[in-house]
This record gives sequence, structure tokens and C-alpha cells, in this order.
Amino acid sequence: MRLLIVGTLNGQLSTATKMAMDKGAKVTHADRIDQAMDILRSGRGADLLMVEVAVDINRLIEKLQAERIHVPVVACGIGTDAQAAVKAIRAGAKEYIPLPPDADLIAAVLEAVSDDSHQLIFKDPKMGSTIELAKQIAASEASILVTGESGSGKEVMARYVHRKSKRAEKPFISVNCAAIPENLIESELFGHEKGAFTGAIARRIGKFEEADGGTLLLDEISEIGVHLQAKLLRAIQEKEIDRVGGKQPVKVDIRIIATSNRELASEVRAGRFREDLFYRLNVVNLALPPLRERPADIAALADHFVQKYAQVNGLPPKPLAVEARRHLAKHSWPGNVRELENTIHRAVLLASGDEIGLEAIRLPDGTRLDEVSAPSITSQAAMTADAISRSTVGRTVAEVEKDLIIDTLEHCLGNRTHAANILGISIRTLRNKLKQYGDEGTSIPAPAGAA
Repeated sequence: MRLLIVGTLNGQLSTATKMAMDKGAKVTHADRIDQAMDILRSGRGADLLMVEVAVDINRLIEKLQAERIHVPVVACGIGTDAQAAVKAIRAGAKEYIPLPPDADLIAAVLEAVSDDSHQLIFKDPKMGSTIELAKQIAASEASILVTGESGSGKEVMARYVHRKSKRAEKPFISVNCAAIPENLIESELFGHEKGAFTGAIARRIGKFEEADGGTLLLDEISEIGVHLQAKLLRAIQEKEIDRVGGKQPVKVDIRIIATSNRELASEVRAGRFREDLFYRLNVVNLALPPLRERPADIAALADHFVQKYAQVNGLPPKPLAVEARRHLAKHSWPGNVRELENTIHRAVLLASGDEIGLEAIRLPDGTRLDEVSAPSITSQAAMTADAISRSTVGRTVAEVEKDLIIDTLEHCLGNRTHAANILGISIRTLRNKLKQYGDEGTSIPAPAGAA
């Protein structure tokens, strides 16, 4: 990870720097706020700022926000000065570290924001096959599209591929395309020159240049507007970008990993995503199954999160009760791994006995997991109908009609007369449709016994 230390406490900050470097961090130092901002604008970037409380942390955070530089800030100061700590936290610091620094505390802070905290935990064979594919293609330069439901671990998978790649020692830069306003995302990705627009007070290196030599993760890429997709395609194809307001193209050497929780092929058909960009990104697709489809991972992840949050909160780790495990495995986890992690974090804090029982396994509204009733037949039917309706969005009437006719014919074991009756069309119309589909190259179910 990249650590930027801001301040002038020479002896104590030097000690903190050495501790951080011993843990594998790449450390840069700036005495003043303007120096720190120059470093961040230059593309050297940082995953964490450790800032002396004597620095105007409130002003620093205001500058970061004004230039849309998103990096967590941790304050540090000599001794346990409660007033300084409160002031720093109110200014926007995430944590306060007393100096002289404690090695374990420094390690914990770095772990909280480092790549090592994004461990890939799995036991289920269904997830295992996806991991094997990821290992196989990690050393290549191919672009990768990681798909799956929200919270299923797409960014964790992207980081795993980066760690297994030839670029592992270079930067891993992540951009959440859904979190950046549309009018700002071009500058965020490609950077800008001083004076390119109102508020561009200095040259700013974009994420493409910041990731040079490494990996750029475009998280939720489906949220990028069509007008910017053409520039994105050129950047990937030509390996060069144009800063906003710039006059000369800039060469970049990066590997692209993109994620989406939408069906990008449907977005292409609907005209919301460029087909050429889709194929450029989708050289390899890593499809992550939802948590409910990999039950062995539920237990493995739950044990991992118990250990993690017991350590974070200074509590002794407690085993999960057998009944608690059973209900964890039964739950559908619509929020996937993210929901499971939050649930286990709560359980670690709420558990009062020698083990984590059902009374501690609660949803955000306080409902115990064993009190969550299974979906009724009515709600299941509603969910099925909703899924069917969503599957047709972005498709033409002809495409939906074709699937309906072929599926009905398969259901009738190829019997044309029965299929026509179910579809409410004449046998002649059905035969004409089937001839058309056959001419287009579609496989038509033969009548039973005809083969």
C-alpha cells in the first residue's frame, strides 16, 4: 500500500515511517499541505494519509474534497492528547494514533486499508472453479470482466487477479464509476490540465496515469455514459489518453479489469453500452455465483469474519453455535458477502455467552435470523414474475417471441400441433416461424422419435 505522511515531527514520524515500511508500505513524506497536494495530483497517489495534528487537518480535508481526491486520513500526535484527538476526528480524520507509535497499532491501521485485508475466502467447489479460471488467466494481459450480484465480491476477485499477475508490484487503482458525477468522470479517469475548467487550479493526473504499469479496476462500468465510452475504448485500444484540456496524448501501460452487476449484453442490445467496448472488456468473464449458491462459503466466511471483528474490537473470538451455523446456511443472503460480513460483525458485538448463538445473529432491523420466515408462495410467485419481466427488458419483441416459441416446442417434445395450441397460433404460422428460425441458424427441436 501507499502511505503519505504529512508533518514535521521528525523523530516520531521517522519511527512510524520505518514501522510502516517494515510492513510493506511504500512511504512518501510531505512537510506541508501544499506539498502533500502536489504529490497526490502528480499521480504518485496514496492509499492512506497519516497527518500530524499540528497540520490544519480541516483545511487539508477541504482541499481533498474540492479536488475530489478520495483518500482516508489518520491523525497522529504526541501522547494521548484527548482534545487533539477529538479535534482531528471532528475535522474528518478516521482515526487518531498517539506517538510514539505502537508497532501493532500501525500494523492494524495499515491492514485496515491495505490489499491484504481483501482476502479471498472460499470453500465451495462452485467458487473454486471460478478461482481456478482466475489463476489461469491472471498472468496474461487480457482484459477481464467480473460479473455478479452486488456484494458478491467482485472487487476482491479483481484484487486477487492483480496479486497473481506480473503487475503485482505495481499500483492497483480502483474507480467506482457509479459514485462519480457524470460531468466529472472524464477528468477523474484521464486527468486535466490547469485551467481546463472552472476549479482546475493545477494539473491533475487521472486514474489511467496513476495506474501506469499496474491494474485499473473500473467498478460498475455500466454506469459510464455512452458519450464517454468511445474515449474509454480508444484509451484501451491505443494505450494512450488525452487529459481534459491537454494538447498531447499520454501513453499508459495498464491492464483493465471491469465489473458490473448488470447484464452488459442486455445493455448493448438496449443501446446503452457500446458493443465494441463490451467485446474489448469481455476477453475473459469471471462470473461470481451469489452467496446462496455456494453454501460451503457461508461457513468459511462466517468463521473468517468472527476472527476479524473479534480482533478489531479487542474481544476474544467465540465459536459459532451449531444452531447459528444452520440458520446462516439457510438464509438467502440477498446482500451476499457484504450482508454476511455486517451480520457477523453485529453478532460478535452482541454475543454474551461462550459462543455466538442465535440470539446474536440479527438483521439490521433487529430481527433474529431464526425469526425470518421463508417466502410465502405468493411472494415467491411475485419474485418469479418480477424476474421474468426483468429478463425481457432491453430485448426486442422478435427475440422474446422466438425464445417463447422454441421453449414451448421443447416443452411439447417437438409436437408442432400441441405447441401451436398452447401458443394460440395456427400450425401454419408456427411452421413459417420455425422455417425462418432454422434459416437463421437456430436449432429447432425435432418431433419425438423423428431423429
